[in-house]
Amino acid sequence: MPEAPAPPRSVEARRGGGPRARLRGLLDDHLASSLKFLTVGGLVFLLDAAMYNALVFWEPGQGWGEGFLHAQPLTAKVLTIALASCLTYLGNRLWTFGDRPAPPTGRSVLAFVLVNVMAAGLQLACLGFSRYVLGLDSPLADNISGTLIGQVVSTSFRYVTYGRFVFPRER
Repeated sequence: MPEAPAPPRSVEARRGGGPRARLRGLLDDHLASSLKFLTVGGLVFLLDAAMYNALVFWEPGQGWGEGFLHAQPLTAKVLTIALASCLTYLGNRLWTFGDRPAPPTGRSVLAFVLVNVMAAGLQLACLGFSRYVLGLDSPLADNISGTLIGQVVSTSFRYVTYGRFVFPRER
């Protein structure tokens, strides 16, 4: 009877377990996935920003000014986040966390949707605060609050939660 394959050893076990080995293990485990995550996020960020600006500040036939959804910036942001989230899922599932076992699809998609709803809430809160509390509605203000600050906050949240809940390691 053939032997069952040995369970994968942790990075610590492979490297000896000292402080330097643990640090090296952490770098090995997180540096590559962090760079991939940021690459996927960066590309989707550019798409999100372009779509948001087109919906809110581009008027067909007129050029830049007040676009179709200028009075509804949160609606525009929800639409762009929804599309960006689909692309993010694919990029992270197939590339960033592609070395991890594929979780049950239903569970993975549900976890992804819940994480992204919470992350979208963080991003929308940044945009909403700028628009409705501070009264700022210029392209610069929207892009700083909703696209830049909101994206940094929501991306940080997503990175931590994707690795733990959406694409977990085998246990």
